[in-house]
Amino acid sequence: MSELLDIADRVVAQARPGEQVEVFLGRGHHTEVKVFDGAVESLSSADTQGVGVRVIVGHRQGFAYAASLEEAVVAETLAEARDNAGFGTVDEYLGLVAPDGVEPVDLDLYRPGVAAFPADRKVELALELERAVKAADARIRGVEAAEYGDSTSESAIASSEGVRASTRRSSCSIYASAMAGEGTETMTGTGYSVARSPEDLDMAKAVKDASEKSTRLLGARKPASRRLTVLLDPPIAASFLGLLSSGLSASSVIKGRSLFAGREGEQVAVPFLTLVDDPTEPQAWGSSRYDAEGLASRRNVLIADGVLRGFLHNSYTGRRCGVPSNAAAVRGGYRSTPGAGSRALRLTPGDRSQEQLMADVGEGLLVQSVTGLHSGANPISGDFSVGVEGLLVRDGAPAEPVREATIASTLQRMLLDLVAVGGDVEWLPGGAAGLTLVIGDVQLSGS
Repeated sequence: MSELLDIADRVVAQARPGEQVEVFLGRGHHTEVKVFDGAVESLSSADTQGVGVRVIVGHRQGFAYAASLEEAVVAETLAEARDNAGFGTVDEYLGLVAPDGVEPVDLDLYRPGVAAFPADRKVELALELERAVKAADARIRGVEAAEYGDSTSESAIASSEGVRASTRRSSCSIYASAMAGEGTETMTGTGYSVARSPEDLDMAKAVKDASEKSTRLLGARKPASRRLTVLLDPPIAASFLGLLSSGLSASSVIKGRSLFAGREGEQVAVPFLTLVDDPTEPQAWGSSRYDAEGLASRRNVLIADGVLRGFLHNSYTGRRCGVPSNAAAVRGGYRSTPGAGSRALRLTPGDRSQEQLMADVGEGLLVQSVTGLHSGANPISGDFSVGVEGLLVRDGAPAEPVREATIASTLQRMLLDLVAVGGDVEWLPGGAAGLTLVIGDVQLSGS
């Protein structure tokens, strides 16, 4: 880790008078194993590394990157960023962030055992997963995919304004897609587990989810059209929060592409809803000690008791809006400049299980999967219409499965029609935690 910071320090030391220089470095190792029908289909392993340099001078910004950490390449990248700054558009809000005195939370996100885990054990985990899914239920005809993957990464950032930060993380996962059938009908279902190290992977959960999700939809038919209450399964609820996240970025607000623009201080959700972005949460997969500009991560309350409290800012959007950065800078690695966005969204959970919530609802629809989320849901206008599969809820218990159905509402309406938040918090890959959400008065369209 100190090697990356040393490289960054050497580049920053070359900043000229009147010039701001920021250096972001990253490197990582990724492995993926895919098996099919008891044999290895593919095994890939890749190393990545690179540097991104921002130079700001005279309110003009230049950026350049390279997929190498060699000294000559890094020096060339700095020179290219300087050259690009000469062609940049003048923007009075451009500038690097300075340290704000907030101390980083101590997060343990790296497990050395991932790098030392033997390749043959990775293969065996994928094969074991495939065998277990096949054996889980007699109706499972095959496993469409069984995979193991892992990654380790580290990054460092330093700037002429005094920022100096570094972080590293590890993760691994198993994933299976099962095919279940009766007669001529075939349905699929997925299961997975994610952890910081291989020994923490939950094989039983991945097998159970793939088996149950594929078999419980057998015999699914189009439901009758009507308005009803829906329960969003935790992974679906996480996707729902992901839709909201773009509207909570100050970048989207500035561009007029947010359904929350101009609504600070308004009641935008039911009074029992509180939404935070908390990358200091160690269980979140988007957690980190620092944001993408090197400020210490912190917990940001976005909606409190249903009232919109604010947005996610990096240093640029903060200057545009007259507020300080709240350490919400994000970027896609060394190849990009910082934007503003969420990393670990979560709702304050309730205290009831999904089964208890179904009992409370009595009649409704448990949504197990969605299609068309990115085409049928508009985070700017709030329009929401997506294809769904799931189980009808009758007398407070799961009933017959449904497919070829659509649910429709608006994101604004769904926040105000929220009936309950479950206590079944599940941290998932991506930027949001899942839990069961119960939303009333949703249009179900089927037959």
